[in-house]
Amino acid sequence: MRRNSCWVQSGFLWVGPQVPDHRPLFRAMRVKKLGYVIVVLALIALQGGCKEGSSSQTRTIRLATTTSTENSGLLDVLLPAFQNDTGIEVHVMSMGTGKALRTARDGNCDVVLVHDPKAEAKFVAEGFGANRQKVMYNDFVILGPASDPAGVKGMKSAAEAMAKIAAAKSIFISRGDNSGTHNKEMVLWQAAGLEPSGRWFRSVGRGMGDTLEMADQMKACVLVDRATFIKFRRKIDLVVLVDGDKRLHNPYGVIAVSPTKHPHVSYNDAARFIDFLTCDKGRKIIGDYRLQGEILFHPWPKRGEQPAGGKGEGGL
Repeated sequence: MRRNSCWVQSGFLWVGPQVPDHRPLFRAMRVKKLGYVIVVLALIALQGGCKEGSSSQTRTIRLATTTSTENSGLLDVLLPAFQNDTGIEVHVMSMGTGKALRTARDGNCDVVLVHDPKAEAKFVAEGFGANRQKVMYNDFVILGPASDPAGVKGMKSAAEAMAKIAAAKSIFISRGDNSGTHNKEMVLWQAAGLEPSGRWFRSVGRGMGDTLEMADQMKACVLVDRATFIKFRRKIDLVVLVDGDKRLHNPYGVIAVSPTKHPHVSYNDAARFIDFLTCDKGRKIIGDYRLQGEILFHPWPKRGEQPAGGKGEGGL
């Protein structure tokens, strides 16, 4: 006969026959289960840590760039290659050069890719930009209807062609948006000694693609970068009337927003983007890019190299 006994375990009172003391076994089981829990929690923490690390590596920068650059399709090739190399994603904001530089002045982007050398130099001189680099170039062309009512087709001087368009009061569509293209147009009017006005001159305040389509609908003359013309030429009837003048040179520059002015910007990642655009790999992507079998942009020549196509380099 087992004797009755009374014992307390974990707050419970037991009265009855004496039973074997299993507490050491229970303790061992609890330790074993606790070990499993620790291992599982460690694995979860490890997985969470990997995901967190992976997420932190997917960084982003904000690029303010011209409508002509985005319209060309070049960024659809350049940006995936950059992200593949660096893990940095680029969010594109497409606008005219003037608006892009204002966006940068306000600290609302990390880097700009624009085409107005004078405005770019001022932006840097005022302390808003850093690490300005020459990236690529193409040229502008003056388009108009094949009937050429102003009689400018084949002229070698863009300024003289603009003066002749004005004299003939042939309809001219201006972007009128303080973009790089608009500012180039203003330079040409100034070189022609003119301040255009009148019913023949239409300032529309639109991007390059919209302006070009409006000019086509109105059978008007318009200044456009060659990349956008190639992109749209199968959709329009306008033809090239004037090109080849050194005044029509169209250089593009890239500039990081100054971290001194705006400490919150991603300057280091913007600098990596600039390095990519100007390194051999980036330059090759730019030079190899074709649309309808034609080159849209030439990478900026390295020191000692001759510019492609025999066009003058101009200057940034």
